[in-house]
Amino acid sequence: MLSVEISYHNRLYYDESKQEISDYEYDALMQELILLEKQYPEFAQADSPSLRVGGTINKNFQQVKHQYPMMSLGNTYSMAELTDFDQRVKKVLGQDKVAYVCELKFDGVAISLWYENGLLIKAVTRGDGVQGDDVTANIKTIRSIPLSVKDSHIPEKFEVRGEIVMPHKGFEEFNKQRINNGEDAFANPRNAASGSIKMQDSSLVAKRPLQCFVYYALGDHKYSQSHSESLKLLKVWGFNVADYMAVYSNIDDVLGFIEKWDEKRKELPFDIDGVVLKVNDYHQQEELGYTAKSPRWAISYKFKAEQASTQLNDIVFQVGRTGAITPVAELEPVTLAGTTVKRASLHNADFIKDLGLQIGDCVMVEKGGEIIPKIIEVDLNQRSATSTEFKYITHCPECGTLLERKEGQAHHYCPNTTHCPPQIKGRIEHFISRKAMDIDSLGEGKIELLFDKKLVYSPADLYDLQAPHLLGLAKIIVNEDGSTRKMVFREKTVQNIIKGISDSKKMPFHRVLFALGIRYVGATTAKKLVAVYPNMTDLMQASYDDLLKVDEVGEKIAESLRMSFNNPDFIYEIGRLEFAGLQMQEELEERSVQDNKLDGKSFVVSGVFSVSRDELKKQIEYFGGKNVTALSGKTDYLIAGDKMGPAKKTKAEKNNIPIISEEEFREMIT
Repeated sequence: MLSVEISYHNRLYYDESKQEISDYEYDALMQELILLEKQYPEFAQADSPSLRVGGTINKNFQQVKHQYPMMSLGNTYSMAELTDFDQRVKKVLGQDKVAYVCELKFDGVAISLWYENGLLIKAVTRGDGVQGDDVTANIKTIRSIPLSVKDSHIPEKFEVRGEIVMPHKGFEEFNKQRINNGEDAFANPRNAASGSIKMQDSSLVAKRPLQCFVYYALGDHKYSQSHSESLKLLKVWGFNVADYMAVYSNIDDVLGFIEKWDEKRKELPFDIDGVVLKVNDYHQQEELGYTAKSPRWAISYKFKAEQASTQLNDIVFQVGRTGAITPVAELEPVTLAGTTVKRASLHNADFIKDLGLQIGDCVMVEKGGEIIPKIIEVDLNQRSATSTEFKYITHCPECGTLLERKEGQAHHYCPNTTHCPPQIKGRIEHFISRKAMDIDSLGEGKIELLFDKKLVYSPADLYDLQAPHLLGLAKIIVNEDGSTRKMVFREKTVQNIIKGISDSKKMPFHRVLFALGIRYVGATTAKKLVAVYPNMTDLMQASYDDLLKVDEVGEKIAESLRMSFNNPDFIYEIGRLEFAGLQMQEELEERSVQDNKLDGKSFVVSGVFSVSRDELKKQIEYFGGKNVTALSGKTDYLIAGDKMGPAKKTKAEKNNIPIISEEEFREMIT
């Protein structure tokens, strides 16, 4: 078979640095295969080597929900905090020694690779961690990613996480080509990698020198009991696993590994920005569990950020959707970590006061986490004798309202919530965001245009919009580089906007609650509130003391909720949204009469079951139970499956927590 022959020559060339035929002969074989696949598409293989050439055109990338959330890792710049992490892990596990895998933290773009029956079926970007973009056609052009995996130990379905990078040598050659073609050079390899995987033409992606290093496997772990074992398996299966890693049972050895690579990182052929530390044993990972945002069994150590000296030209102020005032430093442009830095956040009045900043000062700037620029100190030796102390503003820079700052708050706030333009636009932009009402057809500056045209002043106004209001609206957009483009609401754009607004009416109540933008009420808190108060009327009538009884609701959140529900303008807005058809209570199928069978009891789920653990947790919540990640004296039950860690069993017995099987759990709910 022609595709098998080409795959054989690919393997020789890329894996063994050997060549049995000339480039001309290889190209002729590839062209013949492409021609045959066009003539007989029904015979094209899912792992055909022609996919490496690309050619698929994507005008829009489809959004795909992750099979497992792509969480962020907790990170630190402190060796002492790594030692604290080690102590916490040992305390929870009740162990004197814990084995850690130390890996380099690649400075690239995270990717999730999905395999079924050995074939790569989907590649998804991180996105917001819950869902990302389907970039499968582009990712298939990267030669270090297997299109198919053949081995007797391969699960039917599994997922591999990795990082797309552009090595230094390829990046330099690629930038030379761009400059020769009259195009702008990329600032750094990470930007080049990120821009490449989101290109619309996969044949262009195929020409870019991208590599993928994989670092984690998800799915059935029956062939490995630890992270290091699974990495060895991935390497056997043909994945590109970095050799720069080690397993240690002593935190001092871990710190030595970090110090070594902090010094040697500039010798690597690609960029890294730190080291990742993971508990090796899968049972121990499961016992440690997760927070809402990150695993408790892993942490990343970030290398010290690059610093540069520049001049502070001015301090300007931004107003957020909640009215919070954020001062921003206007800097003399300076190159830092491969990008040009012109602005830096100054956080709040106390931060400026502590630094003793004055306009015209020479300041030291660094990128926190290699991403966000920040001022870390002032060079007093270069301060002018005529410079004067900077005075923080007293009135809102947008609407002129006197600012407020309550005791204990870090920020000043503009209290003019209903008429301050940035707050109005910010609330609407939050309302339409992906985790809220998900009206993506209203992105890219469209809200600002609708506000400027006096069509929208609140989220409820969106539901009064009609096609004739929008058709033909136009605005000149100024890009970051100073160039301009014209945005026009044509017929197709208008249809998408009206449809997106209409579709948002189906969003469940907890999404609506989050979308309202109540201060301190995030997406997770909104779910917790709705679990106790399943409709808006009940929630609005809940007292301050009652709200405090809700899981994860503290004094700040309870106070913010009561302030919002005592505001007549806010109540009026909710009434308009309800009249427009938004969901103000949980769907009946989500809260059936069976919901109280578990009556608020808390469960820890551990081990392997006949269904996925996520499915088991959904059933617990469906019947009124509560999932918790760690065992404590307040836990009601431990549901034990196959391969449950012995430490968890010991801890449950020590705390007199009943240990039940999956079958016993089924009996409780049927």
